[in-house]
Amino acid sequence: MTDMNRVPLPTSLTTTGIVAVLRASTASAYLPVVRALATAGVTSIELTLTTPGTIDTLPALAAAAPEAEIGIGTVLTRADAEAAADAGARFLVTPALRPAVVATAAERGVPILTGAFSPTEVHQAWELGSSAVKIFPASTVGTDYVTHLRGPFPDLVAVPSGGLALADIGGWIRAGSAAVSLGGPLLQDSLAGGDIGALAQRAADALDEVRRARR
Repeated sequence: MTDMNRVPLPTSLTTTGIVAVLRASTASAYLPVVRALATAGVTSIELTLTTPGTIDTLPALAAAAPEAEIGIGTVLTRADAEAAADAGARFLVTPALRPAVVATAAERGVPILTGAFSPTEVHQAWELGSSAVKIFPASTVGTDYVTHLRGPFPDLVAVPSGGLALADIGGWIRAGSAAVSLGGPLLQDSLAGGDIGALAQRAADALDEVRRARR
């Protein structure tokens, strides 16, 4: 796979450096959180297939927050990828190396962040044509891991994910990550009726961390 054939990452993801990962008990909880994140400037949003009704809800969410680029995560099968693309997903995310999913994303022209951890998996994910490699679970290693990976793989576009706190953002960005993926530490209780204003402040803080690290 050459870079000319690789589907580029969404603009919002590379610009903001933050991907918000929403994993809720029901898809009906998404709307106020998506709106708050998008208004605060976190416009790259991943909805997970572990939440029932995610695919069906995506078109309405995209219409309600047109400034957001909303993707679908926990994509494990070709059928999942096809359904997400049909619903208008702006990007796909896998938690593991799934060649059939990468191939489907390429066929549909949809960016994909492929989950991988070991150097062998990371290299394979990149060679298959992933738009970026999601280093997962990133909290089990330090930020130097991305620095080390970029030694043999200098063109790697890495997005660490899994257990990252807001305070970790700067270190991962300075290590060479294109963006960081944030779940619980950013969302906290917002998907269960928690304070949306506090969510917006955390989103703003996360964006500030990226900006400071990129200076």
